[in-house]
Amino acid sequence: MLSLKNKKAVITGGGSGIGKAIAQLFAKQGAEVHIIELTTEVAQEAANEIKALGGSVEVHACNVADHAQVQKVFDKIGNLHILVNNAGIAHVGKADTTSEEDFDRVINVNVKGVYNCLFAAIPKMKAAGGGAILNMASIAALVGIPDRFAYSTAKGAVKAMTMSIAKDYLADHIRCNSISPARVHTPFVDGFLQKNYPEQIDEMFDKLSKTQPIGRMGLPEEVATLALYLCSNEAAFITGCDYPIDGGFTTLNN
Repeated sequence: MLSLKNKKAVITGGGSGIGKAIAQLFAKQGAEVHIIELTTEVAQEAANEIKALGGSVEVHACNVADHAQVQKVFDKIGNLHILVNNAGIAHVGKADTTSEEDFDRVINVNVKGVYNCLFAAIPKMKAAGGGAILNMASIAALVGIPDRFAYSTAKGAVKAMTMSIAKDYLADHIRCNSISPARVHTPFVDGFLQKNYPEQIDEMFDKLSKTQPIGRMGLPEEVATLALYLCSNEAAFITGCDYPIDGGFTTLNN
């Protein structure tokens, strides 16, 4: 069950947080994992841990917002069976407090970056006989989140792209789904608290945890388990779907 043996998987942003958990689990299940990160240094710890457990992994330095860079990396990787578009950046701000520069930066990474990887990967997935694409959306694509205008805009686009890809490539045996997490406990959260609330870390961590009705943040490993299922042969009948993994955030916060 849930074996990825003889599958080649590309995971963007696979050096930390959710992406790292996905890379590690996919390698454990037998996939040949290719991690794309802005620098190889960012992904080296994840790669070392995978290799220590006998997994197959290669790291590629690439800015997903750069079309030519992405194409070059995917040409090097060759035919593939799984693409996880996980790389992304956050931003805090409303429509009238988000600068044009910040808006463009978020869109370039979170939307154009996904497009660039889709553009490069789909022909190679066709050549492999089909495959599975998983895009990382967010609950911000489903409900209103305060002060997340640019981020919500981008993640809404990612969800829409997921549906479009799923429809367009049915005949090519390419499935496409997305995951919409709520708050997940990653190094990003720890860094955010340390930077903004150095004297109230425990208090703010508890407050952020309780925004999920289940009473805690998600774990990267929990998101990775859902990703594994959606990219495995066991999910062969699933395409064009978005899966909230949110501790009840989108349905129980009333």
